[in-house]
Order: sequence, then C-alpha cells, then structure tokens
Amino acid sequence: MTILEFIVLLIIAAVCGSVGMALTGFNNKGCLASTAVGFIGAIIGTWVARHLGLPELFNINIGGAHFPIIWSIIGAVIFSLPLSLLFGRRR
Repeated sequence: MTILEFIVLLIIAAVCGSVGMALTGFNNKGCLASTAVGFIGAIIGTWVARHLGLPELFNINIGGAHFPIIWSIIGAVIFSLPLSLLFGRRR
C-alpha cells in the first residue's frame, strides 16, 4: 500500500465516521475523531455483520485493503451512540 492509497483510506474512514457521528448527534469532535470512529466503526460493523451472517454490502478496495462503507457507518453509529449519551451536550 502506497502513501497515497493510505491517505485515501483515511479520507474515506473520516467521511464514514463523520456520517455515523452526525446520525447520533456526536458530530463536533473534529477530523481526527471522525477518522478514528470510522475505523473503529468498520471493525465493529464487520464483526456484527459476520456474526449475523449478513453480506458485505459496499466495499472499496484500496491497495489490497477492503473497507466496508455501509458497515463502517453502521458500526460508527453503534460506537458513537453511547459516547453521545455520555459526553453529549454539556452546559
């Protein structure tokens, strides 16, 4: 995997993470947090899909690495929902 492919993978993870965070209302934490939530969401979403026997819906292959877009967004929602409940709006 080249550096350009890695940067593209980071951008895709950031977009998926920010979409997942926006769906839960936990969306003002920054680009680095969105990227981390996107990668963690991909791990959680893929794990849930495998245990439920669901197919991989929309994968992007970048430099030999498969990144599941739909499961990343669903996993980001699953991951950021408890975070938004715990650390949501503060006064």
